[in-house]
Amino acid sequence: MQETRSLGFEIDERELTARAVTAVRVMFAVLGVVALGVGVALMVWPGRTLAVGAVLIGIYFAVAGVARIAMGVVGSALSGGLRALAIIMGVLMLLAGVITLRNLEASTAVLLLVVAITIGIGWIIDGIMVLVESGKARSRGWAIAYGIVSILAGAVVLASPGLTATVLVWIAAAVFVVLGIVGLVRAFTFGRRHEVEL
Repeated sequence: MQETRSLGFEIDERELTARAVTAVRVMFAVLGVVALGVGVALMVWPGRTLAVGAVLIGIYFAVAGVARIAMGVVGSALSGGLRALAIIMGVLMLLAGVITLRNLEASTAVLLLVVAITIGIGWIIDGIMVLVESGKARSRGWAIAYGIVSILAGAVVLASPGLTATVLVWIAAAVFVVLGIVGLVRAFTFGRRHEVEL
């Protein structure tokens, strides 16, 4: 059986130091908690203005972008390809968050379009990044589930950018809750093999 050649973009927990495994797990946990918090907040206050939802979503993408940039900058145990990809995707996600946060004063129709497009692109970027880095970790199944949900949600939002604010908020809330839960599961399962071998 031939082994597929790695492109240097995946996270293989077997090749990481204990410190690097901890850093990756912390990133997964932070993103999971923030996503879950945003999803619950959107569900609890669905009647709030679109601007409130946009703020929460913008904050999520900004935090996710910073976390990915940090992983790329300080993740010396990760491959060069993965570090570069993490930085590039992190910058794109950070820009998505900033674009959302800076357009809060636009009219409702324009804001809805900006938020929908930004959310769609942000989810697709996040999903692609997760699929690329899924590697051979024990949490690979969860990573694939996260990536697929994220990409599908982004595609749905981009395909229908004219959704009403209420529908967009409910879709965003549901997706963020799912991504938050899956992110937390990834945080607790990633690197378990590494711990057992120590």
